[in-house]
Amino acid sequence: MTDLSHPSLPGALPDKRQVAASFSRAAASYDSVAELQRDVGSQLLSRLPGECVPGVWLDLGCGTGHFSRALGERFPAGHGLAMDIAEGMLNHARPLGGASHFIAGDAERLPLQDSTCDLIFSSLAVQWCADFESVLSEAYRALKPGGIFAFASLCVGTLFELRDSWRQVDGMVHVNRFRELGVYQHLCASSGLKVVSLQTRAHVLHYPDVRSLTHELKALGAHNLNPGRPGGLTGRARILGLVEAYEQFRQAEGLPATYQVVYAVLEKPL
Repeated sequence: MTDLSHPSLPGALPDKRQVAASFSRAAASYDSVAELQRDVGSQLLSRLPGECVPGVWLDLGCGTGHFSRALGERFPAGHGLAMDIAEGMLNHARPLGGASHFIAGDAERLPLQDSTCDLIFSSLAVQWCADFESVLSEAYRALKPGGIFAFASLCVGTLFELRDSWRQVDGMVHVNRFRELGVYQHLCASSGLKVVSLQTRAHVLHYPDVRSLTHELKALGAHNLNPGRPGGLTGRARILGLVEAYEQFRQAEGLPATYQVVYAVLEKPL
């Protein structure tokens, strides 16, 4: 049973300083392994309303700036802001351009004045925010009337193969936790923003072996960051147990890794 009154499970999400540090370390390797991230961001771009031609747009959680550059190309007359909590990502993105300003900032406390943006675009960033209610409140505040908040995030069911395989090995937290879809639905509906669309889609990637998956997660900065995760090195016996358990999921294309992606387009009423 989900407690829809609470935006997240207390203590279930990582400290944002750890998130910022992890993604800063991953800045140089991120784009080389970001197939899912590019696919999801492109899907989110395709869901923007046709009449959306922002004068000011914000790429919230811009990472290496891939979609800041895409937004800049799509809206060349617009004024672009790129924001991330990870300084390392901003340092990587800034020389590549795409936005007018690159800003260190937190989605739960946007360093922006009221009614600044016509569009807030956020792809695969807000799942790291413990207080999603504040993210929505800040988006509402920073948007102009008629403005759009489009986000893609992850929900429960993401990496279930890895989670279930580890569960057969030990009882510790090895996989990042994500909110249930119902929490996203409830909080968006009660945010004051109009829900234009809110849908989920499963994206499945395939890997030749478990090592390839775990190395990719580390290169993305998205490896296990949660409270309760095991400390120190993982023993050989447990790794062999994980490999054996994960093999039960193998498909013709390889070992599957499923990402349950929430796509939402919200509009601030006029």
